[in-house]
Amino acid sequence: MGKPAKPLIKQARAFLKARYLALGTSRHHTKRQADTPPRIHSIRTFETYASCIARAAQTMDVVYIKHLSPELAQQYMSDRAAAGYSQKQLASDRRALYLLTGVELPKAEAFYPPKNASRAYTGAQVELITRHQTPAHALATRLAYTAGLRGQELLTLRREGEGDPPSKHRRWHPERFIGREGVLYLVTGKGGLTREVLVPDELAVALEKRRLPFERQVRDRGVNGLVQRYDLPGGNAWGSAFSAASKRALGFSRGGHGLRHSYAQERMQELARGLCPDYQKAREIVAGELGHFRGAITEKYLR
Repeated sequence: MGKPAKPLIKQARAFLKARYLALGTSRHHTKRQADTPPRIHSIRTFETYASCIARAAQTMDVVYIKHLSPELAQQYMSDRAAAGYSQKQLASDRRALYLLTGVELPKAEAFYPPKNASRAYTGAQVELITRHQTPAHALATRLAYTAGLRGQELLTLRREGEGDPPSKHRRWHPERFIGREGVLYLVTGKGGLTREVLVPDELAVALEKRRLPFERQVRDRGVNGLVQRYDLPGGNAWGSAFSAASKRALGFSRGGHGLRHSYAQERMQELARGLCPDYQKAREIVAGELGHFRGAITEKYLR
């Protein structure tokens, strides 16, 4: 989630300032007695705790921070841990909520993916990441997630009939996009392959609002002459910003390419639920939708 609402930040600052702020004093020179409240000696810590409190209040839908009960605070901590926030962030949240409620909440353990684990993001994690992005970057992230796009392909999105048609040297599976609805667009990606992608209706509406009056040529990762028709981030710039947003939101990043892993895994599960129970055939469909056509590559995405 991005910055909390200003009224909640203001409440949190006032609360912490009245009870705990002790700028100009050192925590190392005096030993706190058991019956005295803790002190905040750093303005950075002060702002961190204020943001933690305000964000918790906003997430749990309370208007005044004093209404954030220990029960709501514990639910918030549990949700944050499940969403994949880092241990450092959870520790800051727990400390801030202790200052607010006066109750020591149970320690929430962060989830760390094991080494060589899947690069896929869950839908909930993607939503959290978009809350740390600008509207344009958030739209690009949702498009990459729902249509299985590479970062550079975001720069080449175009309507059917614009530019080159789908590459003719590939055999396109007749059942691609089975069970899904949306608007077909074209992208040109790795190796110059042009393919159709399916964009959900609501995202297509948002995309068309960013239609450029004139197409423009852009450069990305040494590739010149990419034709851009929408005012939309993509390529290396989007990938770097996505990783930064993922670290802010979750405490880690699996890279923007992880969204293609998400697409592959969710699409295979979707097909397995009755649309296409034949595993090999489903894998062919997903391989074609992602534009790599090789089952062995799809298997890597499914780990």
